[in-house]
Amino acid sequence: MANVNYTLIDHPLVQHKLSLMRDVNTGSKEFRELVSEVSMLMAYEAFRNLPVKSVDVQTPLGIANTKIISGRKIAVVPILRSGLGMVDGVLSLVPAAKIGHIGTFRDPETTSTVEYYCKLPHDIDTRDVIIADMMLATGGAASEAIRLVKAHGTKNIKFMCMIATEDGIAAVNAAHPDVEIYCAAVDEGMNENLYIVPGLGDAGDRMFGTK
Repeated sequence: MANVNYTLIDHPLVQHKLSLMRDVNTGSKEFRELVSEVSMLMAYEAFRNLPVKSVDVQTPLGIANTKIISGRKIAVVPILRSGLGMVDGVLSLVPAAKIGHIGTFRDPETTSTVEYYCKLPHDIDTRDVIIADMMLATGGAASEAIRLVKAHGTKNIKFMCMIATEDGIAAVNAAHPDVEIYCAAVDEGMNENLYIVPGLGDAGDRMFGTK
């Protein structure tokens, strides 16, 4: 068994909606809606440790000493394609977040990860970053995306996915031990085509209705 370090988000709502996403009979429209809903619930947990500061707020009846987020700026960086579906859920909680995009693919002969696109906010180094992808299989795409974001000077990075494997988590742990991983399930492994089993199929195809 791989040595893995991650946070499993086992809230009943997350697990229920993930079960619906796994169902082969769930169509693209419902699948996209579920991805957005689960992403919002997962982001709620991922943002749990944002720093806060005390402020005085004038209510209709007096002054309340309350807390607000302490000036931290957020960026969401989806890994194309399936990570795109997770953006709206995160933005529903932090609408002022900036968005970057990273595109990678797995070379069919070497199985290594190849970058083909990277566009990040100019101030990414000043932001807390969530890198989002539906699946964490081998860990290659996630590790490469984290490397690209770190190359721009970013220090605070979290990786968020729906379904992972122990091997994928272990690979990211080894390459980037400072990056927290959040997932909703850890499945048994991968097939010969490196798809997570039982997983939910090709997340991008199911989201966008492509084959």
